[in-house]
Amino acid sequence: MIYVRKGDTWELYSRLFSVPQELIIDANPHLSHELHDGAVVFIPGYDVVTYHSQTADALDRLAQSLSLPVEALERMNEDRLLLRLPRRLATPIVNGKQPYDFTVMKQDIDDLCMYYPFIRQRTIGTSVLGQPLIELSIGRGSKKIHVNASFHANEWITTAAVMAFVNEYVLRLTNDAPLLDYYKKVTLSIVPMVNPDGVNLVLNGPPETEPHRSEVLQINGGSLDFSQWKANICGVDLNNQFPAKWEIEQQRKIPKAPAPRDFPGVAPLTEPETKAMARLTEESDFAIVVAFHTQGKEIYWGYEGFEPNEAAQIVNELANVSGYQAVRYIDSHAGYRDWFIQTWKRPGYTIELGEGVNPLPLTQFDAIYEASRNMLFTLLAVC
Repeated sequence: MIYVRKGDTWELYSRLFSVPQELIIDANPHLSHELHDGAVVFIPGYDVVTYHSQTADALDRLAQSLSLPVEALERMNEDRLLLRLPRRLATPIVNGKQPYDFTVMKQDIDDLCMYYPFIRQRTIGTSVLGQPLIELSIGRGSKKIHVNASFHANEWITTAAVMAFVNEYVLRLTNDAPLLDYYKKVTLSIVPMVNPDGVNLVLNGPPETEPHRSEVLQINGGSLDFSQWKANICGVDLNNQFPAKWEIEQQRKIPKAPAPRDFPGVAPLTEPETKAMARLTEESDFAIVVAFHTQGKEIYWGYEGFEPNEAAQIVNELANVSGYQAVRYIDSHAGYRDWFIQTWKRPGYTIELGEGVNPLPLTQFDAIYEASRNMLFTLLAVC
């Protein structure tokens, strides 16, 4: 952070720290775009280190060594013997190559929002066990693209990929001026973990609290191996919960009661997680939605003929940059993407990352991330 001096401007800070002024303005909503003498301004994309100086002229020498104007350091330091020095972030914070449960994700979100405060974080609802369902928003554009991951519990690697993309995007925004066009044109909405209770169940085992511990053990046949669990903590498949021919899925799905997978519930939108996603979508006027799942290296893009003409062109570009196969129709209903296309007649995509048997191993993370990042940057570009 820096301290405002009389006559300072956003353009000055952009020049001093080589960060686009749009990002600096959006990182400081508490200032309402106005600068006041003595106010604190956060510069996104920087960390701060402390340096104990022996001499009062150290600021000039350090500015030269950091390739920064001395004015930048002066605005961070009143005491020239105990110096606060800016250090530009050049490497990612997010490590997607690990079991990526809710706790890991929340820590990464908090760290990213601290260093890149132009990221907006809010809670759109809570899970059955009270975990916050977090939406991240990046950008100031009129066109809104929504991305989500981990509707299904044992597909948690999708959350790791999405969070790694968020990190790369904001890192590049603060270091790569051409990407600023995306930021200006598009507002990117991300719900990185739709099903936090289920993800934690798969990775960490059953919760300690009752009655949920006993209930999930009963649903899972007494086994402590939850690796094949896709549902939420109540045994409802969240991606079979949306009112797009839900009745067909109810009739033909084999589970007629809570199960590790495929049970669509007793009615559409009974679960707090799907209610939150439906409410978010109804309120947000998304132009495009993308739901990340695993596996199959396929992109599903049509639903019952409701998809618009431009959906085909977009999916072809996604297929080109990922090597995935575009599939227009599948015999499936009641999914989030199905409901979005049916209701808004706009492009919606379910992207099946990776290949193999769920849960996919972390050895596939690099390939999964490469495909997902290429598709997401393509979506930002086509808008």
